Amino acid sequence: MIERTGAITFKGTPLTLQGAPVAVGDKAPDFTVLGNDLSPKTLADYKGKVLIISAVPSLDTPVCDVETRRFNQEAAKLGSDVAVLTISADLPFAQSRWCGAAGIDAVTTLSDHRDMSFGAAYGLIIKELRLLTRAVLVVDKQGLITYLQIVPEVAHEPNYDAVIAAARASM
Repeated sequence: MIERTGAITFKGTPLTLQGAPVAVGDKAPDFTVLGNDLSPKTLADYKGKVLIISAVPSLDTPVCDVETRRFNQEAAKLGSDVAVLTISADLPFAQSRWCGAAGIDAVTTLSDHRDMSFGAAYGLIIKELRLLTRAVLVVDKQGLITYLQIVPEVAHEPNYDAVIAAARASM
């Protein structure tokens, strides 16, 4: 597996990302993750939609909580042509519990815990933690990556305005 040492930091400590890195203009690689009901979900399940894919380490952490709540608010304003997915290595049961407690209803949470398929396909696995790094991608209706933001410091939030602007431009 491809490794990029020092690609990100967590509280200042350099960490290694694993998987095949992607870039703007690439065709979005397929992946298989689990829905909260344990059903497999792939990129094809969202065909024909603009996707905002938010990768987070764990919904049960303060920054991931804030990020997912913010994207939930933004998703409600974007309309039915846009799907907002939050993918983490949390178990589907934990994601479901968290969403219920947080009132998340416009973001779809998906689990990469089983195979790390999404993380490997997009180069977003934190080797030292076996979690996903914080990153946001926008994929257009044709399946091309139009925006990619790998947050350099995992403990920081992404640039929400840039993500929303990229999603609107991809509609």
